[in-house]
Amino acid sequence: MKVNQVSDRPASSAFYSVAGRLLFVESPDIRLRNLIIPLFAGWQLTRIYEPDKSPDIRITFTCGVKLAEHPSNLNQFEIAGGGRCYTTGADVYLALGDSVMHLVGSTPLTVDISLAEVPGPGDPLLATIASFAVCAALRRFGLFDLHSAGVVNPDNGKGVLIIGPSGSGKSTLTLNLGRAGWPYLSDDNLLLSLVNGEVEARGFRTFFAVNTDQPLKSCFEPEVVFGSQRRTQASPGVLLFTTLSGEKKSLLSKLTQAETMTRLIRACPWATYDTAIAGANLEVLSALARQATGFDLSAGSDLLAPGHAAEVLRGVATEGHPKNERYDDHDYEDHL
Repeated sequence: MKVNQVSDRPASSAFYSVAGRLLFVESPDIRLRNLIIPLFAGWQLTRIYEPDKSPDIRITFTCGVKLAEHPSNLNQFEIAGGGRCYTTGADVYLALGDSVMHLVGSTPLTVDISLAEVPGPGDPLLATIASFAVCAALRRFGLFDLHSAGVVNPDNGKGVLIIGPSGSGKSTLTLNLGRAGWPYLSDDNLLLSLVNGEVEARGFRTFFAVNTDQPLKSCFEPEVVFGSQRRTQASPGVLLFTTLSGEKKSLLSKLTQAETMTRLIRACPWATYDTAIAGANLEVLSALARQATGFDLSAGSDLLAPGHAAEVLRGVATEGHPKNERYDDHDYEDHL
């Protein structure tokens, strides 16, 4: 990452860039600042200390003040994690636990995040509300978040997106592929954009978080732990929609383009909920469904065998079907 220095900004503020967009993040509370800086360092944002332009996005964190109240006549819906979103289209309010995010569609775009108190150790509230805020802001600039892991086929350089809800095995499969030498984008969240008519996927966070027998997930940098290379972005060629089967053998089924689009919309609810950018978001998902081949992956324990997942997915990513398996373009359903 590029790191520079600026001397005329207080210690409670920082600049970050991603895909040509500049974010300005600030907090008058030094306790929050000490949590925000390492939090943002774990995301694939470039820290900028000498910006050469005005910020596109301004995010302010406050604590111990009255939480923002939303108008009573807004459209509303539930979000993951027990929160609730209220929107007029241009403006967005998001209430999550003892925190509220308010996005205002101005220039620069502003996001105010207020918390009732400073989160304690192990409390995910700050990370959750901050990631919601950053992703909501970036959607206004053509970067659309998708709950997905991503790796890169070392043979052809194409991205393989591993899409599924929490607990569907995304991180474990990505970890196994990384150990086999596949470069990675992220194990949990990606940003999608259209670049010269082609969909590009880039990772959002730098670290992996995998379930263990402890209450909290284990977090680590794959580059440090086993030398897997992190890529900034890749052009997706294969989409895997994963579920855990509980069986020994995995089952892979090819999807039609229409089925792939339906799965993408299901995996990306903001494409319909966030009405201000819904059209552009759906356009990116439609382009992705045309560009990449979709598969349903019912993942079994065989994918945990060293090298097995890499062998199978190399065939899928390169040839459009599992390596060394029979393939019928009209009736496709293979055991791996």
